[in-house]
Amino acid sequence: MTKPLVLESVVKQFGEKTAVSDISLQVEEGEIYGLLGANGAGKTTTMRMVLGLIYPDSGRILYNGKPHNTELRHLMGYLPEERGLYPKVKVSEQIIYLARLRGMSRADADKNLKYWLERFEVPEYYDKKIEELSKGNQQKMGFIAAVVHKPKIVIMDEAFSGLDPVNVELLKATVKELRDKGTSILFSTHRMEHVEELCRNITILDRSKTVLQGNLSEIKKRYPREEVILRTSSEVSGLEGIAGVSRVERQERGYLIRISDVSAARDILHKAMEQSDVEHFEIKEPTLNQIFIREVGESNE
Repeated sequence: MTKPLVLESVVKQFGEKTAVSDISLQVEEGEIYGLLGANGAGKTTTMRMVLGLIYPDSGRILYNGKPHNTELRHLMGYLPEERGLYPKVKVSEQIIYLARLRGMSRADADKNLKYWLERFEVPEYYDKKIEELSKGNQQKMGFIAAVVHKPKIVIMDEAFSGLDPVNVELLKATVKELRDKGTSILFSTHRMEHVEELCRNITILDRSKTVLQGNLSEIKKRYPREEVILRTSSEVSGLEGIAGVSRVERQERGYLIRISDVSAARDILHKAMEQSDVEHFEIKEPTLNQIFIREVGESNE
């Protein structure tokens, strides 16, 4: 089956500087694909090439098996990190205009805009100017502008930056809804917890190169489990003396225990059960944040 978006050995240079070096990835239909990296790693350059704003020096990018072409503007949506809407123009005027540029009729654009305004519980913004809205609501209007024409491929660059937690949850739910309807989403962010929740496959870039790529749960299995969370009804003593325990940190509701060997976890549980009631016991898999720092180095975070 043809993949909606495929990058094959893509390279981009600006003078002497290699911005993107030999990147390959593919986004399935109905998938949110995570593109990660520190500032300057090559994420934005990659997204600009996918959007056709700049072209690769070598390699190729395919959309449903075809190279870049003029029909693509109907197929693609883009939510940039910088807010791209005109502050002094009404929401309805510019979003309908943008949808028509992408091949949609005025009537369909109007209907879709009204659907999204209702979805975000702000139907009264239809006649408001962008500058009259809060930053978070301007961000929502940018999101609507990116998806109003029902694109098959959506590029999201730092989609949730500047949003409060309530709006982050709302936008996350909406992104999942698009995914479930078959939209392919290339999702770039600094926020690792969003990637863990939304993405099945990821690519981590560092200094223009791919340093880690693949299925997120399989990647996590390659890294050792080095932390145990223990919560008990009363204090537990002697945890530091267990073989394989490197550090015990008392927390508000229990202990965070660093281990050098996963077999120590069983001994921790036994000792805890001898002395107290165990309310929670968990051998934590490494977070994506910990993996990212390990691969890219703390200096780049």
